[in-house]
Amino acid sequence: MASALIQRGKDILWDLYDSVTDPYHRQDNLKRGGLVIAIIAAIMLLIMLWWNNTPDDFSPIQNANNMAAERNQDVVTGYVSTSTLITLVHAILDKPGGYLSNDIMPPSIWMDNVPNWEYGVLVQIRDFSRTLRNDISRSQSQSLEDDDLSTAEPQFNFNSESWIFPSSEGEYRSGIKALESYLARLSDTEQDNAQFYARADNLASWLAIVEKRLGSLSQRLSASVGQVRINTDLSGDPSANQSTPSPAEMVTKTPWRQIDDVFYETRGSAWALIHLLKSVEHDFHDVLKDKNALLSLRQIIRELEATQETVWSPMISNGSGFGFLANHSLVMASYISRANAAIIDLRSLLSQG
Repeated sequence: MASALIQRGKDILWDLYDSVTDPYHRQDNLKRGGLVIAIIAAIMLLIMLWWNNTPDDFSPIQNANNMAAERNQDVVTGYVSTSTLITLVHAILDKPGGYLSNDIMPPSIWMDNVPNWEYGVLVQIRDFSRTLRNDISRSQSQSLEDDDLSTAEPQFNFNSESWIFPSSEGEYRSGIKALESYLARLSDTEQDNAQFYARADNLASWLAIVEKRLGSLSQRLSASVGQVRINTDLSGDPSANQSTPSPAEMVTKTPWRQIDDVFYETRGSAWALIHLLKSVEHDFHDVLKDKNALLSLRQIIRELEATQETVWSPMISNGSGFGFLANHSLVMASYISRANAAIIDLRSLLSQG
């Protein structure tokens, strides 16, 4: 029995040797190997194309009504904004391919457009949840913060690229559970331990953060072609100081490998903002109407919606400002800059008596 097994092993080794040394067998093996590689590459490409699709738009009001009906809850002030925030987190976690930013395996490790889109959405989730915790849910600066919101906000600020122990997805889903607990208490008209204060100052606090985010994105997009910028860090205040000196003129240019990263981060950020602003339009409707600011808000939404048009180019091109080739970053920067300017005007309207 043992000798038979030894002989069988020898036969297998000789067959393997012949397949490697014999030119005919070697050619067949190369063909088979090439075919297997081609099939794997085709499968990977199809998966990448499928996972490269971002979530569809949704109506925040309809989404809130559906969520309230499923949970037998009342749509009260703040319900639309909170349910939209929950849906945005689900959008980055449950879209085709799931959450890709922390993946370490093919094919998602080769993809960077969607992970940057996810990060843009995540930044807006973090900003709104912070404002919800610190301002919108509190009646005044010395009032107690909501327990569920104080749990949710740090969860969304967890490292976006943590693969395991713990994973980013697990932390974000914990944040969703805390938001859902807040939403359940908010919609319960028989208790008052969860509030959403739709006041002009609360809305202005969030818009101030949005203004800075859009301003930063606009600068990064515009730097795709390189610019010489005047240092205006201390302008307007003759007694102002800074920690270390800066040159009077600075050259800013986004590295060519990061141009598409900034573009898709901006696209994700604008997508999330569109839905949050539509939610705000509903929950802060009376405030906006009283300040005659509804049209201003809708104009901001329209500018941001233009950033979601289909990109027909197979890659984000980086032509010069008035060169032969298009510069997608400058086109995106134009929409973002106009939206940012409109937000500044909106904040001014909200501050007026």
